Amino acid sequence: MQKKILSLSDQAKIRNDWLGYRLENILPPIMKRTGIDMWIVLAREYNEDPVMKSLFPAPVMTASRLTGLIFSITDNDTLECFSLYPKESSMLAPFYTPVWEKGKETQWERLNKLVEEKKPGTIGIDTSEKSALADGLSKHLHDELVNCLSGEYRKKLRSAEDLVTGWLETRSGKELQVYAGINNIIHSIIAEAFSSKVIDVGITRTTDLEWWMMEKAASMGLPSWFPFDVDLQRKGEKDSRIANEVILPGDVLRCDVGIEYLGLKTDTQRLCYVLNMGETDVPEGMKDALKTGNRFQDIVCENFIEGKTGNEILAASLKQAEKENIKAQLYTHPIGFHGHGAGPMVGLWDNQKSVPGRGDYPLHSDTCYALELNIAQNLPEWDNQEFFICLEQTVAFRHGRVFYLDGRQTDFMLVQ
Repeated sequence: MQKKILSLSDQAKIRNDWLGYRLENILPPIMKRTGIDMWIVLAREYNEDPVMKSLFPAPVMTASRLTGLIFSITDNDTLECFSLYPKESSMLAPFYTPVWEKGKETQWERLNKLVEEKKPGTIGIDTSEKSALADGLSKHLHDELVNCLSGEYRKKLRSAEDLVTGWLETRSGKELQVYAGINNIIHSIIAEAFSSKVIDVGITRTTDLEWWMMEKAASMGLPSWFPFDVDLQRKGEKDSRIANEVILPGDVLRCDVGIEYLGLKTDTQRLCYVLNMGETDVPEGMKDALKTGNRFQDIVCENFIEGKTGNEILAASLKQAEKENIKAQLYTHPIGFHGHGAGPMVGLWDNQKSVPGRGDYPLHSDTCYALELNIAQNLPEWDNQEFFICLEQTVAFRHGRVFYLDGRQTDFMLVQ
């Protein structure tokens, strides 16, 4: 079924409503929490800071020449938002007050005056060793910023890593109301792709499905944020990720797909079984393996506790899985404005011990994750061949609980 996608104009209205709410209600407490009185975000066209687009109102897409956004907390804890655009500019209105008098001063001179007017105790800038998303201030602009400030305020510069992370990871209630529907769109595309409407068994290749889903999303005005992936498992084959292969009866298909809509990303994996002649359902061993995969999802969600770090969630989840004799891997990541988003990393597919830096960041409320993991189990119907259940679903963590955004997979999709 074709999902209704809003016009660009209507999308802009929604995104700007979200931005206004976020600037008023989300950014100030995060600045207070991270101890930053003023946040300066600087970029030039074609070299935008990763956080900057999340701060732009629609339909603004890029920086223009030198673009500066300045956020200052007042004595009564309200937020003032400024831009280094000419005073007559309406480019970022009504969210930012332009403060530069072009022709009378340089943008750097105006920035220095603004800092001296506001007298911040701490100034956050986007430099970070741990997080690429918080490391968007270029070397040249950093040097220009340091040179323009008086010595007193140069000493107050500090990394805004935790502020950037908090801003990017936090989802408003308005966003979460829509996020489930965005996931439903990609779920519908997968359902159509994993059907006899698209798959001609014995002819269609896994690569054909990759392109079909990307084309389908593109035709709806939904960009992909990574190349879609479809592979398969097959009885008698040791490779659990067979790619660019003709789809045959008895195969198990897996997709990994992600779209962007209203500025939010999705990341989803789903499984599909291709029925053999005479079959009407999935072999019992596969059903049991999927139940094990769902159980491991439950274990991970039980360990999503506010304040726990990603590494603590990883260790506790794997320990419980081992107790229950589940052979599991966990590699869950934050998601939102970016597909591999800001926030705590809960394992990597090639690192099941501890993720330095990003794995040490704590879990906060009102955040979203691609709950990504796998389990391996011997399959009786395939002569006890090791069989993998790979699952990935966008979830929200709110009020101390994990919520699946548009459900999770508990049954195999079927193709005759």
